[in-house]
Amino acid sequence: MRPTPPRWPRARRLAVLVGAALSLTSPVSAQPARGHLLIIGGGERPASIMEQFARMVGGPSGKVLVFPQASARPEAGAEIAAEMTALGIGTVAVVGVDRAGADADATLRLTEGATGAYFGGGDQGRLMEVLRGSRLEQRLKQMYRDGAVMSGTSAGAAVMSRVMITGDERRPLSKDESWQTIEAENVVTSTGLGFLDDAVVDQHFVVRRRHNRLISLVLEQPNLLGIAIDESTAAWVKPDRTLEVVGDGPVLVLDASGGTAARDAGGVGLRGTGLQLHVLRRGAEFDLAARRVTRLAPGTPASRD
Repeated sequence: MRPTPPRWPRARRLAVLVGAALSLTSPVSAQPARGHLLIIGGGERPASIMEQFARMVGGPSGKVLVFPQASARPEAGAEIAAEMTALGIGTVAVVGVDRAGADADATLRLTEGATGAYFGGGDQGRLMEVLRGSRLEQRLKQMYRDGAVMSGTSAGAAVMSRVMITGDERRPLSKDESWQTIEAENVVTSTGLGFLDDAVVDQHFVVRRRHNRLISLVLEQPNLLGIAIDESTAAWVKPDRTLEVVGDGPVLVLDASGGTAARDAGGVGLRGTGLQLHVLRRGAEFDLAARRVTRLAPGTPASRD
């Protein structure tokens, strides 16, 4: 005898039907983003990276929104704006609002006609305290879906992914040393802007030796790709979800999805086998959807073996 399906209350049945209808008609979640990400790993920014950003946003016909909130320096916004103007970008607007301002109509009007946004360095938590849950955050996401260029350095890179590394460690071994262990529940994360939903971004990576931090995180969450960007380097993520390395240093991609990861019984130690690590330099390309290298260097396809 076939089991009798459960009888839901009428209100719940109606809610399910309405939700299903909305999922079929809503264009926002179904359509891939048409924008680009130019994610800079911090440190000195080579002219080649910044000039590329200027070209991508349209140069003299472009309009860039500058977000300086991650910095504790009041002059940060003006400094970034001056750099953008010197690059030949036509209109540069500093959006230095607080959390209340992130919901204001006047702030949303500033975004009209914007072709790109740039998030400065500092403390990513400070920036997300302003943007998280605001109308301005939703507007930035819509801009990205519609084709705008989103860029940022250091803290401005960390906010690009949905799972955002805050920079804090729950169990540092000493006051002056950090990330000396590979452990569960040690890397503190929060919610970023979510332009990358299935990856987590780390920055200043090789220079500051943050390997243990990212290894711990992808072993805990193997569905996430670890994208580690060194200083003076950028990861350019295109609408087709191809990542290209730009700049002087490496981008490392750590993938634990094809291996096995486990946590010590009753403890916080992490173990794993079969992890893939890709060390990529200028001109290399990586398919984020297929999780494979498609080009090792300009003019050189990756091995298909």
